[in-house]
Amino acid sequence: MKFLKYLFIIIVPNILLAQKSWTLEECVNRALEMNISIKQSQLDYAGSEINKQGAIGSFLPNINIGSNHSWNIGLNQNITTGLLENVTTQFTSMNLNMNISVYGGLQNVKRLHRANLSILASQYQLEDMTENVALLVANSYLQILFSKESLSVQKLQLDITIKELKRIKELVDSGVVPKGDLYEIEANLASQEKNLVDAQNSYYLSKISLAQLLLIDDFENFEIANETYDIPISDVMSKTPEEIFSYAVNNKTEIKVFETNLEIAKKDLEISKALLKPSLSAFYSYSSRIGYSDRFVPTDEIVFTPIGVVEGSGERVLAPYTKMATANPQSFSKQFDLNAGQNFGFSLSIPILNNLSRRSNVNQTKINILRTENSLEQKKLDLENTVNQSFNDARGAYKAYIASLKLVDARELAFEYAQNKFQVGAMNSFDFTQAKQRYELAQSELIRTKYDYIFKLKVLEFYFGVPITVK
Repeated sequence: MKFLKYLFIIIVPNILLAQKSWTLEECVNRALEMNISIKQSQLDYAGSEINKQGAIGSFLPNINIGSNHSWNIGLNQNITTGLLENVTTQFTSMNLNMNISVYGGLQNVKRLHRANLSILASQYQLEDMTENVALLVANSYLQILFSKESLSVQKLQLDITIKELKRIKELVDSGVVPKGDLYEIEANLASQEKNLVDAQNSYYLSKISLAQLLLIDDFENFEIANETYDIPISDVMSKTPEEIFSYAVNNKTEIKVFETNLEIAKKDLEISKALLKPSLSAFYSYSSRIGYSDRFVPTDEIVFTPIGVVEGSGERVLAPYTKMATANPQSFSKQFDLNAGQNFGFSLSIPILNNLSRRSNVNQTKINILRTENSLEQKKLDLENTVNQSFNDARGAYKAYIASLKLVDARELAFEYAQNKFQVGAMNSFDFTQAKQRYELAQSELIRTKYDYIFKLKVLEFYFGVPITVK
């Protein structure tokens, strides 16, 4: 039962997701939520936030507390007898150290600025990834619409052919038309059936492609919303390529990423130069120690100890000494205060020669700035070329769509004329089939040019900052 419950929890939600009809907005939202590349960009953004915390931390002092406890076992001098004995002694020491940078060429400030720029670059990268995924989903969505309409056309043409075949059989049986016309229609029917299978496969593959983007496993039941989409009305085609490029170069995140990377490279140069300047830091330490061995302490009793004799009389010379006694170690707190010590001061470091590593690092960052500037200029050139190409593609696709509309109208009239002649026996089946096939091709071409124009228009709108929709 637990296993079945687990399967229910895992499988049922995914089936329900696939069985619903997905709108473009829902598809985009699902992709933005589940896309792995976006998740990676989100992790990069989170990492840049952590790096900023580290940059802020560089303004704070370094504070460390340490402690040490040791046992000394073996042959040592007994402090109470002065003799070498096998004894065990214990000692405890504790220390607190603090160090803070007073001046280091403003490295901390520059590193904080760089961390803020890194956050901005990660944010732009995330936005750019989001826009690209949305555009990719829109393309896949339009591909399904194209395949769906193509499939509908093939089904309609197949129904027409089946009806024509039935009528031809009746005419052949009555001797009105030759049997060869029947063979021609049957061959056309076989071709239509193949076209239908190809259209079904194309439709299924387009659904798989979008479902994979959305991380939905049930391809069979995945469907998009059953809506009709016409050629959208857009003002972007009234703009010039120069106007679209001007907007894109100033607003698109893919350019802002490169611009921010250039600012980061310049900040790296400032940090490298700061390493060539003197640095001043302040330090402070506090330490104490505690012993656990017995100790000698003076008493109130005075004893006289011979230190020599008087020459001639032989009389002993005595000297007074305070008598010492063995006592237990002092308390922990008392020893902590008595044995405490402090150390503080300033440390100045002036770089003179560091194997030319710091100077080389400065030169390397200068080269990196030039590389980043070149990348930015190349990206702008690529964007300008892409905008011009997208504009020409959209304009050409629209002209192709208009031409396809005219062609369909002409082919439809020709097909109706051929159909009327064929029905009265004034046209053979071969010529009729040719007219029908030309009409079918014109319909398919109209669908293709329609969605080709819609997608290319959406690409152009993408560079002009228009939200992605297909209505």
